[in-house]
Amino acid sequence: MKTKTKNSDFNNNLVSEHIALPYRRGVGLMVLNKKKEIFLGKRIDTKNSTWQMPQGGIKDDETVIEAGLRELYEETNMEDIEVIAETQNWLYYDLPEFLVEKLWEGQYRGQKQKWLLINFLGTESSIDISKSTAEFKKWQWMEIDKVPSIATPFKKHLYSLVLKEFHSAIHKL
Repeated sequence: MKTKTKNSDFNNNLVSEHIALPYRRGVGLMVLNKKKEIFLGKRIDTKNSTWQMPQGGIKDDETVIEAGLRELYEETNMEDIEVIAETQNWLYYDLPEFLVEKLWEGQYRGQKQKWLLINFLGTESSIDISKSTAEFKKWQWMEIDKVPSIATPFKKHLYSLVLKEFHSAIHKL
């Protein structure tokens, strides 16, 4: 009985410690092709069948756009692009409890992100996810309305917010 209480207290302390952690500053990239489909990648480091849009951290000396362009190039090799819009506010997501200790050396509870809407002007042959720093093992273009359904579960709400904010800009393209 005591062991159970100690484990319970220990787990509650972990939860409260994680809630007290800050959010990592990041940028997310919603990349559209000419058909208004969204670029998604399947992460190398996961066995599940979920997909995500490119994203990454913002270095102290970078603007949101500089970080976004760097991350997009590092993850996809995309250069021939046009930035269409940026989210007005920071958007947040929390990591599932089991990932907090595994990612970013346990320093963050999740991310606060600015998102960029990007128009991809290049050719598919220029997309390269096989760099030494590769994060994706596969990629695809996905119809906009299907994106939340195949997204990583803890990012579904975030993706819905991004889609909602970029809705009018997408339809003007």
